Order: sequence, then C-alpha cells, then structure tokens
Amino acid sequence: MMLADTDVGSLITAAQSGARWGYSLLLLQILLVPILYVVQELTVRLGTATGRGHGALIRERYGPAWAWISYGGLVVAGIGAIVTEFSGIAGIGDLFGVPRLVSLGLPACLLLGLVFTGSYRRVEVVAIVVGLFELVFVGLAVAARPNLPEIVASFGHMPLGDGQFRVLIAANIGAVIMPWMIFYQQSAIVDKGLGWEHARRSRLDTLVGAVVSQCVMGAILVAAAATIGKAGQGSAKGLETVGDLAGAFTPALGPWLGQVVFGVGIIAAAFVALNVVALALAWGFGDVTGRPHSLEQSPREAPAFYGAFALAVAAGAVAVQLVPDLVALNIAVEVMNALLLPLALGLLILLATRALPEGQRVAGVYKGVVYAVSGITIAFAMVGVLDGVGLL
Repeated sequence: MMLADTDVGSLITAAQSGARWGYSLLLLQILLVPILYVVQELTVRLGTATGRGHGALIRERYGPAWAWISYGGLVVAGIGAIVTEFSGIAGIGDLFGVPRLVSLGLPACLLLGLVFTGSYRRVEVVAIVVGLFELVFVGLAVAARPNLPEIVASFGHMPLGDGQFRVLIAANIGAVIMPWMIFYQQSAIVDKGLGWEHARRSRLDTLVGAVVSQCVMGAILVAAAATIGKAGQGSAKGLETVGDLAGAFTPALGPWLGQVVFGVGIIAAAFVALNVVALALAWGFGDVTGRPHSLEQSPREAPAFYGAFALAVAAGAVAVQLVPDLVALNIAVEVMNALLLPLALGLLILLATRALPEGQRVAGVYKGVVYAVSGITIAFAMVGVLDGVGLL
C-alpha cells in the first residue's frame, strides 16, 4: 500500500521544499524512486520467502532484544506519524470551521470500525479507493502552470552548502523511506498469504507504487514552488500553517475550490496512512511478542493485535490537541525518520543477505547495489540530521 508513503508529513515536507527552495529538490524526489523500490523489494523478498513478519524474523534470527530494539524504533516513528496524520485532518477541519471533536473523532471511529469488522482484503480495498484521492495533487500541479525550463534548470542548482537545504534533504529522505513501511509491507504480504511464487507480481506492484507515490510527492512540491515559491513568499520562513498550504493552490483554482481540493487530498492521505501506521504498530507488537496478529482473526481471537491498533489510533487523536505548529512538527518527524534509517535499513539488509536460503537471498551485483544505495542514502540523511541539531 505504497500510497500511504505519501502521508501528511511527506506531503507537507514536499510542499515546504517547494515553498522555500523552488524546484531545487524535485530531482531528489525522482532519485528516491529507485531507492524506495530497492528498500521495499527487500521486504517483499523476506515476506514471500519466509512467511514471517519483520519483527518476527528479527526475533527468530537475532533474538528478542534486537526485535524489541527494532520495534522501539517503529514505535517512535509510528507515534510521530500518527500524530501528524491527525494534525493534518484537524488542520483541514479548522480551515472549514469543523470542531476538533468531529474532525478527530469521526475518522478515528471510521478507522476502528473498518479494521475491527473487516478482513485484510476489505481494509486494503477501502484504503486504495480513498488513497486514489491523493492524485488530486497531480491535477493541482498542472493547474499551477509550472515553468518547464525553470524545472530543468533547477536540476543543476542544488545549494548543498546551505545547512537548511541539507535538513530538507534529510526530511525528504525520511518522508519517503519510513521504518513503519518496512514493518507494514512485510506483515501485509504475510497476512495476504503470499508465497515465493507471488514475489514477481509483488515486486511489480511495489515498483508501480514507488512511481505513483513519488509522482504525488513531486506534484505537491511543484505546485508549491510554482505558487508560494515563485512569489517569493516561502523563501524566508516557508509554510507555517495548513492555511499557508491551502493558499498555495488558490491562485490556480480560486480560494474555495483550491481549499476543497487540497483538503480532500490531505484527508485521503491522512486516512490511508493512519490505517497503515496503526496496523504496522499492531503487527509489529504481535511479531515481537508472538501473540496472534492477523486481520483474518477476530478481535476475540487476537485481542492484543486489535488492542494495540485501537490504542495507537486513540492516543494519536488525543495527542494532537497538544500540537501547536503543524508544519514544524511534520518536518521534525521526517528528520527523525531519517535518524532511524541506520537501524531500520541495517537490520533489513542483514536479513535479506543472510536469513534466506540460496536463490532467495540478495547476492551478486544486486547485493552491491543494495549496499551502495543504502549507504549513500544514510550518509545524506545523517548529514541533514546533524545540520538539524546544529552539529554541522
């Protein structure tokens, strides 16, 4: 479910990138397509070859301590993501004068009802249908009438010497490669009952998902760059509120329609990501504890799984009341994701290169590609993280 990769935090990070730096970070969004595919292909390989979730495989291979450490990183990233999703929904509600009790309570109840009463297939279909509304951002990018020569010229203008630019590089990497996506995709493959014979089709799905998700990320960056960024309004401080974000699209579509279309896209992104992140946390908890954890089981059969899911959703809805600055929070969460990359990718690569039998494990030239891609990605992410905390 790669559409969840374009969650509220990711979209706001992309919009902030366009608002502050024009089209300069668009090339990064393109370069992240193969990187995202490589990372998620490893989860496809592990899930179809072993029939085990990510946390369960770590526990079996490296013991419970490493499983809990990995799950701890998932919890940190997952909680941050859930809060940002609810913050996005609440921000859209505030924009249209909807009380927080309604804007937060309604999606939480709908999500709990969907998961507690449905199979994996039903949950997936609903998520895909809702997630397709995120494609409105592609239309918004076209409506913003970006300047193609300026976009091409931006590929040769990457102010890597600027610390704030490097922070946004880290944030964009963290917005695309998230620890919870690794847990989710591997567990989803297991819950669907996919085996090694389904690996090729799953890889194709992953490739299509990577391209679509980065098209959405690139689209919102382009839309923000062509409006706020072009006007020079984002150069000094960037975006600060959901209203600023919605304002990026009003020149092209008008104040009312621009806000409505933007709101639909953000709510769709938030709902899909809430579902995925909360499921990743619940599946991960079942993996490391060995308790039943499947959407094909009822709440009575897997109480810990459904309890963890409900706790994650409820805690996020309550916590968002304490968040004053949506944009700053989202950027911080994505930078935190970047900080967690060495742990998440390190364990993923170890499993993919050592925990599988010959013929299924990563080897040869592809192994070199995986190491090179992961190493370069982590290096750029860490530089941005160090900039963010003032150590560079």
